[in-house]
Amino acid sequence: MASDVETGRITTDIPARLDRLPWARWHWMVVIGLGTVWILDGLEVTIVGSMSEALKPEGTGLGLSSSDIGLAGAVYVAGACLGALFFGQLTDRFGRKKLFLLTLGVYTFATVLTAFAPNPLWYFIARFITGMGIGGEYAAINSAIDELIPKAYRGRVDVAINGSFWIGAAAGSLLTIPLLDPKLLDPALGWRLAFGLGAILAIGILIVRRHVPESPRWLFIHGREEEGEQIVKDIEGKVHEDTGRDLPEVEDEPITIRQRRTISIPEIAKTVFTLYPRRTILCFSLFVGQAFLYNAFFFTYGDSLSTFFGVEQTGWYIAVFAVSNFLGAILLSPLFDSVGRVRMITGTYILSGVLLAIAGFSLGGLSAVTLTIFGCVIFFFASAGASAAYLTASEVFPLETRALCIAFFYAIGTAAGGISGPLLFGKLIDNASESKDITGLAVGYFLGAALMVAGGLAEALLGVKAEGQSLESIAQPLTADEADGSSGPTDGSSGGSAGTGPRSPQPSTA
Repeated sequence: MASDVETGRITTDIPARLDRLPWARWHWMVVIGLGTVWILDGLEVTIVGSMSEALKPEGTGLGLSSSDIGLAGAVYVAGACLGALFFGQLTDRFGRKKLFLLTLGVYTFATVLTAFAPNPLWYFIARFITGMGIGGEYAAINSAIDELIPKAYRGRVDVAINGSFWIGAAAGSLLTIPLLDPKLLDPALGWRLAFGLGAILAIGILIVRRHVPESPRWLFIHGREEEGEQIVKDIEGKVHEDTGRDLPEVEDEPITIRQRRTISIPEIAKTVFTLYPRRTILCFSLFVGQAFLYNAFFFTYGDSLSTFFGVEQTGWYIAVFAVSNFLGAILLSPLFDSVGRVRMITGTYILSGVLLAIAGFSLGGLSAVTLTIFGCVIFFFASAGASAAYLTASEVFPLETRALCIAFFYAIGTAAGGISGPLLFGKLIDNASESKDITGLAVGYFLGAALMVAGGLAEALLGVKAEGQSLESIAQPLTADEADGSSGPTDGSSGGSAGTGPRSPQPSTA
């Protein structure tokens, strides 16, 4: 294709200039404009989990069974997987900004559709489209954030932002308490209003997001270096104004790039599977583990509380659980830049997996309160590790493939763990509901524990020490000029310092 050939060759210091910036108010604008979408995802998932009982009655709800609620969770995740793949390739092709505006629009539209669902089929379709919007957001947002945030802060910011999912989870669980109280609202109206609130929040985020620029890294590779240069100058001016002091000198070397308007899908696939097979295995392991753990436990947590412990208002329990998850991501996130990626991801995955297995063995002696306490401790560590899975997929592959790689591993990992998890747990709850014996869920706990431990071991063996490194040194762009002196690590340097090792072979760009 004509659009697939070289359009020019430039040497640029744009990545080095962005990476050396001190933290400033401008960076907070990026965090708020882009990162708050995870609050929406948390709101969505929690509302569904908290209102499981409200959706069951024929008259005021939609007549759903526990299996139907599990199916709705699986449908949402399936939409997210397909949306990530579809919008992920568009994000690498047409830019970060166009897609993070489009995907938020899809989410908003579908959430409104959900609020007006007249029957289960409509509800399932609306949940699928909502998932597509959220899945597209994961690819567009993670790639944009990592390309705009300085390298010294990238780990903690990415982990904390992904952990903000739990702000939405806490808010969603608390909102459902008055919205599902028949003394305050008609039961047929409360759950619909809960979905409508998500759309209102999305519009507010859209207003802020309009001010976030396109990624200068994406621009200079796609032949728009003048636009990228102007954006960087504007950012530098705003950071200088915010901090009131001169900016640090640029220390990293410029990079020479052979510009192309697009990178073909076959070339991206070649990169992922042939140049970085160890990183491919690593990301798959991390995503499967965290996806099964969260989607299995959390999508059906409210249903478990009401079915086995007779809890009528699950919102308070889920809010406490969500706060613990958020605190884990926030409090542990700085350690991903100081202690390092490999040690932190390994530790959080293995520890949370072991604790989940202990919970599985203890199910018969737990109450609603003690089950929640167990969940709070487990997911305090798991939330930071799960957030770091997105950080890993975003960091360890070349810029031209970043959004699609995030989408690919999110989709594959979530399809394996996130669709099967809610379906399995929904079925386990249905089977165990007659005897009211929660120990019937233990097999799901043990499977989730095994997958998390496996993810932790994969990180220990294959993880990349990316802390404090530029994205270009962790994985040089596919279009990096052969004459350029920079060299990123191959898979042979996994687990070692991210700037060492032999030069990666470059795919043909002719």
